[in-house]
Amino acid sequence: MTGLSSLLRGEVHVEDPPIAKFLFTSTKASWFWLVVRLYVGYAWLAAGLGKVADPKWGAGDGAALLGYWQRAVAMPAAPARPLITYDWYRDFLQGMINAQSHTWFAPLVAWGELLIGVGLLVGGLVGFAAFFGALLNMSFMLAGTTSTNPVLFFLGVGLILAWKNAGYIGLDRVLLPILGTPWPIKTGAPVTAAAVARSS
Repeated sequence: MTGLSSLLRGEVHVEDPPIAKFLFTSTKASWFWLVVRLYVGYAWLAAGLGKVADPKWGAGDGAALLGYWQRAVAMPAAPARPLITYDWYRDFLQGMINAQSHTWFAPLVAWGELLIGVGLLVGGLVGFAAFFGALLNMSFMLAGTTSTNPVLFFLGVGLILAWKNAGYIGLDRVLLPILGTPWPIKTGAPVTAAAVARSS
């Protein structure tokens, strides 16, 4: 009962297990995340480069994206199953088709993929880049496309969780402090209230 009352009275901090601390806060784990970043970043960069110069994607009318959406929302005759499982997502894509959103959304996807790739490769704003990459992966999977999306989504979620140290071997080592990250880098023993009292 004492634990419940303390929980209701104030804030409780749940400590992370050692493996989580290592993976998501240690600069030593940055070498692991560097490999993940380069793999995921290259995949996004290659996809983006292929689309940006394509007249049906980034440099044109978005016809490729329109065709993709139309195939995704199509309802095949039974017993075949539709590509999209969730009706709300089919309705969303149909609304995008009806509004002719492919004309502006296709360049957004193409340039977005390119920028995600660049961000991950150089280690700049890794958390943001990984988030938008995972969002695109989820969008493609909801539309019925598997391909490399499950693997990239899984690795992207890891990079999101490791946003503090995944870009440490990269631009985030400089960018995050400039942006005012709200934590100090601990290099020695943790600072305790007793240590502060002794030093004053």
